[in-house]
Amino acid sequence: MTESLAGRFELIRMGHWSYREMKEAFGWDLKQYVYFGGYPGSAGLISDESRWRSYIKDSIIEPSISKDVLMTTVIYKPALLRQLFELGCSYSGELLSLNKMLGQLQDAGNVTTLASYLNVLDECGLLTTLHKYAKDQARKYSSIPKYQVYNSALSSIYSGKGFKESFTDSRHWGRCIESATGAWLAGNADEIGYRLYYWRDKADEVDFVLEKDSKTIAIEVKSGHSTMNAGLPAFQKMFNPQLAFVVGSGGVSIEDFLQADLAKLF
Repeated sequence: MTESLAGRFELIRMGHWSYREMKEAFGWDLKQYVYFGGYPGSAGLISDESRWRSYIKDSIIEPSISKDVLMTTVIYKPALLRQLFELGCSYSGELLSLNKMLGQLQDAGNVTTLASYLNVLDECGLLTTLHKYAKDQARKYSSIPKYQVYNSALSSIYSGKGFKESFTDSRHWGRCIESATGAWLAGNADEIGYRLYYWRDKADEVDFVLEKDSKTIAIEVKSGHSTMNAGLPAFQKMFNPQLAFVVGSGGVSIEDFLQADLAKLF
């Protein structure tokens, strides 16, 4: 039996809990999900943020890095991996080149080391990087990466802001909304089979670009009062995507999008 069936298996992905699941199980609203993320074990602790933060760090992050990463992968600079993870989480939703990141890390290695560690964090479902969308494959992988957590709790932990302080700061809350939306898109990418990118050309940008086979979808996230966006029209003119729309102000509501069946977009 062991000989004849060796290597034959089905991969079943168990990702982070979605907004719909946290809402149905714990009665969370959108603001709570965006900030506290999709870890069900922490749901009963959100009234005490200090305890919630300790739980996420001690029961989620530490075992993930110490056991899932360090015990299964050869990591020559564990301190660098931890610093990279924390910095990447704090920059979720933003662009930062690996060269600039090297300057902010104490136990700096080289760009190749950082790239390999980011790949490990991606495989563990903690932190990933998005490349710039382009028709040329070489341009995609030579672009400045955009960091994206798989669970918005990870970016909240390292944001330096509490729950109430976060959603009363409109600029910061916009980043939180974008990061939570990106986490939803990144978490579904493997199951649905699309690749996730961002796009930027000078002042024009699109937050997320989904590509599956020959189909392309552009998504811009807006959380403020302004609905003006020159990025989507510019992207449409350049790439002619199958679908382009806004999530948030002036478009599909963020709450509806975080509960949508993304497979239907294609």
